[in-house]
Amino acid sequence: MPVTRGSFGPLVGAIDEGTSSTRFIVFSANTSTVVASHQVPIKQICPKEGWVEQDPNEILSAVLASIEKTKDILQTKDIDAQELAAVGITNQRETTVMWDSITGQPLHNAIVWLDARTAPTVDQLLDKLPNRLKSYLQPLCGLPLSPYFSALKIRWLLDNIPSIKEAVENRRCLFGTIDTWLIWNLTGGREGGVHITDVTNASRTMLMNIQTLKWDSTLCRFFNIPLDILPKICSSSEIYGYIKKGSLANIPISGCLGDQHAALLGQMCFKQGQAKSTYGTGCFLLYNTGHNRVESTHGLLTTVAWKLGNASAVYALEGSVAIAGAAISWLKDNVNLIDDASQVEELANRNMHTADVYFVPAFSGLYAPYWRPDARGVICGITEDTDRAHIIRATLEAVCYQTRDILEAMYKDCGIALNRLKVDGGMTQNSLLMQLQADLCGIPVARPKMVEITALGAAMAAGFADGVKVWDIENTQETFVDTFQPVITEEERDSRYEKWKMAVQRSFGWDT
Repeated sequence: MPVTRGSFGPLVGAIDEGTSSTRFIVFSANTSTVVASHQVPIKQICPKEGWVEQDPNEILSAVLASIEKTKDILQTKDIDAQELAAVGITNQRETTVMWDSITGQPLHNAIVWLDARTAPTVDQLLDKLPNRLKSYLQPLCGLPLSPYFSALKIRWLLDNIPSIKEAVENRRCLFGTIDTWLIWNLTGGREGGVHITDVTNASRTMLMNIQTLKWDSTLCRFFNIPLDILPKICSSSEIYGYIKKGSLANIPISGCLGDQHAALLGQMCFKQGQAKSTYGTGCFLLYNTGHNRVESTHGLLTTVAWKLGNASAVYALEGSVAIAGAAISWLKDNVNLIDDASQVEELANRNMHTADVYFVPAFSGLYAPYWRPDARGVICGITEDTDRAHIIRATLEAVCYQTRDILEAMYKDCGIALNRLKVDGGMTQNSLLMQLQADLCGIPVARPKMVEITALGAAMAAGFADGVKVWDIENTQETFVDTFQPVITEEERDSRYEKWKMAVQRSFGWDT
């Protein structure tokens, strides 16, 4: 049994590796509170327009640095890092790494989930399908054919990077999403590292059968991807291996979920019909469908919510929005409308409306429910009276309208209207955004007081695993919330939404 330290009780660590930063957070399994944490930023590399890469070694170094800094913080509280019962991992999904199993070195930069370079690859593959139907493979994998998913990124790397093709031929190439890359390295790397992923991350590759939860030979043949480069698929909660070196040596890694799935778990959305929306670089809304796989006919994804040990898998419908917080970064870095993201709420509040300005931030196409890689960003309704506060407010409203697009699609697929939306992620600190979300969707928005919901989900899965069992998931209490109630009329809400849809139509067909 792990040592318990004072009022904290058993401790569980979580590596939260996101698109813009990595964090290591230690939780009390008894209270779900944060005991210590540290965050390290991660750079993005953009070699060409629409291309987004990251250095896998920088990601690994950031994880190790965040662990060591957190260890130092624990020491100030008279806690030894060795007291941790387990570590869980949650990660940016779809981001693709391929590396040499002998040297342990990446064979190329990681291709990040929102990278759009594979659009021509998608076109080539669509030519193989009846009527170029993007949803043709969806009954097998739950996903439409899109540059978003890992299989397309693997295919591009195999076609364009000679060292990867050579490594595959020599049977020394390994593929992984970020969870796999981290677990392989933390458990020994080229000296016996464990090559695994979990069902949630595997469900985002287009290569896993959504029913059997195994790699699918038909899908692998379609993309011409060799099975032997793929990691073993495990549940989201089991001991995968033990950390080999550093402050956490010999501590088990026993939880693994993609970031959106971890947030659904951390939000305690255990019941069918519960949903959460995470606002980060992108925006992701997951709706728990229980043990039933719902095949969307309205542009949503069927995904695995989680599989805890030997229990049956829980499924979800997902709507993915590529650009949310990234639009705020664009306001700051590209058009200099703000100096810092912290200004957004105050500036947007200078006007009580957008003066009929609508901003569709389709910088690299639109994801759910449109799946239009040819879409590009548009700002509609500008007049001589438009000022920067109108555009900033329209940027916030764009996040909310895209969320409503997804909620409308979920209602059409499931027939059950959501009566409350749980939210998390960095953007939820903006209270104006939360009020706009409630107004434009017409349902209450519940914001947790504890912001580290994604990491919490990973810690819960790790602490719950057989052989660890320090976290009682069924009796974990929800964190207290602020609730934002809608205050505008249904007529105004629908009128504004109709104009948003007009603006979306104007964004189509620009990338030809």
